Amino acid sequence: MRRRMLGAVLPLVLAATTAVPLSAAADPAPAVSALTKSVQGTGSPAAHGATANWVVGYEDHATTTGAATITDAVGAGQSYQSGSLHVPPGWTPQWSTDGSTFSGTEPASGVTAVRGTNPAAGSDATQLTGALTPPVQAVTTPTGGDGYTPILHRTPGGVLQAWNIYHHAGATAPKVVCTELATGTHCPGGPWPKVLNTAPGPLGTLGAGDIATTLIEQYVHDPAAPAKVYYPALTATSAGVGCLDMAATANCGYWPLATLGGSPPVNNMAGLVESGGNLYGLLSTGAVTCWTIATQSACAGQPYAPILPAVNQAYVYGGMTVVAGKVFASTANPGSALQPQLGCFDPATATACAGWASSRPTGPAGNHTYNAYTAFNAAGAPVGACSSTTGGTNVTTCYALDGSTLPAPPGAAALTGGIYVFNPEVVTDANGHVRSYLAIWNGGEAGAAVCHDWTTGAACAGLPARITHPTVNGGVTRDYGYTFDPPSGCLFGLGDAGILFSMDPATGASPCVRSGGQVTLRPGDFYCDGGSHVQGYTSARLTGVDPANVDFAASRVTVVDQDNAVVPTPGFAPDGSVDLTGVSVAGHPSITVTTTLVLHSAAGFSGSLVVDFAGDAPQLCFRTTISADCLVTSVANTATGTDSTGSFTSNTVTLPVSPGASCTPKVTVQKEICTAVHPAQCGPGGAGPWAKQAPVGLLGVLAASAYWRITVTNEGPVGITSAQVVDSVEPSCQTGPFTLAAGQSKQVHCATYALLNLFPITNKAKVTYLPVNVPPGTPPSTTDWSAAKACSLLCVL
Repeated sequence: MRRRMLGAVLPLVLAATTAVPLSAAADPAPAVSALTKSVQGTGSPAAHGATANWVVGYEDHATTTGAATITDAVGAGQSYQSGSLHVPPGWTPQWSTDGSTFSGTEPASGVTAVRGTNPAAGSDATQLTGALTPPVQAVTTPTGGDGYTPILHRTPGGVLQAWNIYHHAGATAPKVVCTELATGTHCPGGPWPKVLNTAPGPLGTLGAGDIATTLIEQYVHDPAAPAKVYYPALTATSAGVGCLDMAATANCGYWPLATLGGSPPVNNMAGLVESGGNLYGLLSTGAVTCWTIATQSACAGQPYAPILPAVNQAYVYGGMTVVAGKVFASTANPGSALQPQLGCFDPATATACAGWASSRPTGPAGNHTYNAYTAFNAAGAPVGACSSTTGGTNVTTCYALDGSTLPAPPGAAALTGGIYVFNPEVVTDANGHVRSYLAIWNGGEAGAAVCHDWTTGAACAGLPARITHPTVNGGVTRDYGYTFDPPSGCLFGLGDAGILFSMDPATGASPCVRSGGQVTLRPGDFYCDGGSHVQGYTSARLTGVDPANVDFAASRVTVVDQDNAVVPTPGFAPDGSVDLTGVSVAGHPSITVTTTLVLHSAAGFSGSLVVDFAGDAPQLCFRTTISADCLVTSVANTATGTDSTGSFTSNTVTLPVSPGASCTPKVTVQKEICTAVHPAQCGPGGAGPWAKQAPVGLLGVLAASAYWRITVTNEGPVGITSAQVVDSVEPSCQTGPFTLAAGQSKQVHCATYALLNLFPITNKAKVTYLPVNVPPGTPPSTTDWSAAKACSLLCVL
């Protein structure tokens, strides 16, 4: 879709033409892309020390997709303001200190040029493109270790990764591995797996590992930086929170929360879960730990009083979940007389929940558990917590927030003895039903999922009671848990077998032959001059996708706005497009489009999701500070660019700079009279001499004429304009307008003739002027008068 260039007016030109035979007519030259330069924020003229916001609009006339670059040098007389570079979405900012070598990291100082690059610019500059995730195949190569639930991360290029942190692994053992799901191969940056460290820094570069992992691992993404994930961790002396930065492939810290040892002993922990911006964990003593994400520090007073019995085991057998802001946790002591228990912690009071002064039993004595999960009512609201326990007889028990009992999910309650049950992944299906997918194995099960539909209170429709994975590692997966990927609509699983696999949540099939993409479009982000440039949303569409390979009836597209409110849209057209023209930009200044595609075949799939809007040419901006140096009387800026149409240059914008109070010019005027006896010595360039008063009788020698010289000097520091010499006696002495640069002088010669009176004549001159670049309407400045005297027969009266 072609976009008009901001502010562009095409002139109408009429010219005589000569007919050319059609066969000889040349094809018109393709249009070259264009840049339009402007400046704002200063007025004209600008003041010394003012901030100038330089704006360049990019009109892309390319007909094919290709790389584009816009470069803007910081002009003389100004300095770049740190952090001010803005490039449109989809572009990468770069900075240079020498004007030729550019880096993606902004230097602390000394920036002389800025740049924006886009590897895939095209004919529509007001769009964003997100890669569609290729259908994920079953990974038959082990991830290298005993993984828990996968941790998903999408790179800026749209590559979907699954990270696996091996659980209950020793401190020095390699225990983290990254897999690219589209290919089933390890991520770049190997060898994998790598150790984890308490110190921040790139994985594999900090020496021996010093973090051990727990038995029950639950992960929390940082809401401000989702690529950072927090996990429960142990060192030689403490239990606490570890941090993994998947975007940087790095450790991002460790924070101890409890000292190991003591009585009863702290020897391990479970968790983590998030509520109200805090992370909560469970110690083997039954106490609750707390850590604040925003401040990256332990909560005051933690660990809090136990909500569960202490268990002196090498691991914490239990899990955690958050229900309506309350933190539920389970624990067990296998082989003892202790019944598995479920407790509730209230973050608002930092004590046990009301009605939960004592924990509740969840199964027979000696049973153990690996889970605590949320129970929902038929409307999908969280109402309590469940725990499924394992032993000679498996038992699932659920409690409401007030401690009363709730019905157990039938599928979980029907599990036979010895089957391990792990925390479920919760997914809302296309019909709005809330589903929990519990991972199970052991007791005759090689690995399976049990799906419960909370809306119907029964097993999930269309799925078997136990969803096995016969195409993955011969069905031996020993499932630990699943992670749902909304863009693709697939569940990804890990288990004791160390095998990463995908599962279709609607059919249970592996691999999950789906694709998906997600694009967040904020049209205002394409501009930086504060103007109104957006006409409206246009469409979302699939590109590089064969519509015949998509089951559009089973696929879906959802649009939400900046408040996460669903925006009604028509859905997919047969060609894979979605009409967005009915979405108001004013009401929804940002939209996120998510597509979940059910495919007929995974073979050779590739494609993208494109979302666009109608608007003016996108803009690159940066700010500079105009120098306070009085010698700077103007600043200028010109941008250059290249794309598949060739090279192009913007118009040059020159901004005059008005002198401030410290740059007031000093102008002097000197009025003199010639005292020579020959008139030839009294004109321009004449030797004079010149004095402030002519001697008595001189005018008679000079035929009663007085020859005057007026010298105007601009001592700086800035130039002057509109200068006028004003003379009190002789009109021929009045000269102007003229300009004088700093340090320059100008002489004016004139004469008064036929002075026949006997009295002396005093002649005075002054200069009015304006400093360069002063705003219109500024009144002129005036020098003091300078006088010289002509004498005839008398000089003193």
